Amino acid sequence: MPAARPWTAADDQHLRDLAAAGHSVRDMAAELDRSKTAVGRRMQHLGILVDRTATLAATTANVTDARGRRAALELALLEDAERLRSQLWRPHLYWDWGGKDHDYDEKEAPEPIPSDKLKLVQAAGAAIDRSLKIAVHDADGGIVDALSMLDGIANAITAAADQDGAP
Repeated sequence: MPAARPWTAADDQHLRDLAAAGHSVRDMAAELDRSKTAVGRRMQHLGILVDRTATLAATTANVTDARGRRAALELALLEDAERLRSQLWRPHLYWDWGGKDHDYDEKEAPEPIPSDKLKLVQAAGAAIDRSLKIAVHDADGGIVDALSMLDGIANAITAAADQDGAP
């Protein structure tokens, strides 16, 4: 493995300029022809902080959108389960292609036969289980908000310590 190219004062200034312009670490690494890890370490060495406001806003929007999509899916799965369950007590059409002439034949039964009822109940149960898993997933009990608050406190303490020059 070849030795890493040493950082020059010009590289450091270019890194500072890119960070000040709001570029991502990925973009800075590509611009400087270095790895993201090398850029991240150098930024830490130079005390360059990255403004993650835009990233946080985008992540929050994505999480909110995903939660909304899961809520819609949760309701759709419950509707599927209800439709499947309602078929248990409705007339059921049985059909078949058979015989030596491959004739089509159909018969309507007042309700599905027991084995078909079992399959309907199993399918409805699977839809309900998936719906409940989504509900449990999104019922975090405020853990996400608490972690976000703790991150904010930790960042504020770090910033205050940096201003005071305390270790």
